[in-house]
Amino acid sequence: MFKRIATASLVAILIVPAATLGQTRRRSSGSRTSATASAPARASQARTAGAQRVADQIKLMTRFVYLLGGVTSGIAAVDEAAKRNEATPELLQKNQQNKTTVKTSIQGFREGLDKLEVDFRNQPELQPFYIKLAGSAAGAATAEEQAASNQFDAAGRSLLNVISRLADVLVIMRQ
Repeated sequence: MFKRIATASLVAILIVPAATLGQTRRRSSGSRTSATASAPARASQARTAGAQRVADQIKLMTRFVYLLGGVTSGIAAVDEAAKRNEATPELLQKNQQNKTTVKTSIQGFREGLDKLEVDFRNQPELQPFYIKLAGSAAGAATAEEQAASNQFDAAGRSLLNVISRLADVLVIMRQ
């Protein structure tokens, strides 16, 4: 009888700490699980935010290129009229304002793309996509140079190449 009580006491003493250790392990492993689960969630959020920024650039640039076609035609027509001395001073002033607006807009796109490239390069979750994105700002810089020399049609074509590159980035971000 004494052996049975001693054995039962010994089993009880061994089981109680084992149950306590099991509970502690579950709590700590639960926190590890949430920590490891939050890393992919952060990566997914960063990827989604990065893709959204690329999509926003595409939308803005596409809208601009659409409008640039009409503005470029108007600028060219006024420049031709100026060569023939048929343009009024008000028309020449408005034409100069249009040229300045186009140049400033393209400069803004280049600056935005510079920032986007830097953000992709510096964010570990977005670094795999940086390789495809790299060069977008250089394409916008080319467009900026072309616009500075009044080659607005060529600048629009350069921006179309940048838009194409941004679309390629979105494709690989979806995979």
